[in-house]
Amino acid sequence: MYQLALLYLACIIAGFGLTHIPTSVVITSGIASFFGIIGGLVMIIFAVALLYLGFKAMFGK
Repeated sequence: MYQLALLYLACIIAGFGLTHIPTSVVITSGIASFFGIIGGLVMIIFAVALLYLGFKAMFGK
């Protein structure tokens, strides 16, 4: 269960990285905003999954 939590945490960090891609790397600003949206969604989804694991561990199954 701890490995799954660490995987979710790594996904949140990866989403944070997607939101902070430098614009010099990306050719157009449209692609940069797309990565920002995808990164934000990834952070929200995996943060909710991490909260679910925490509540499940705290209150039992």
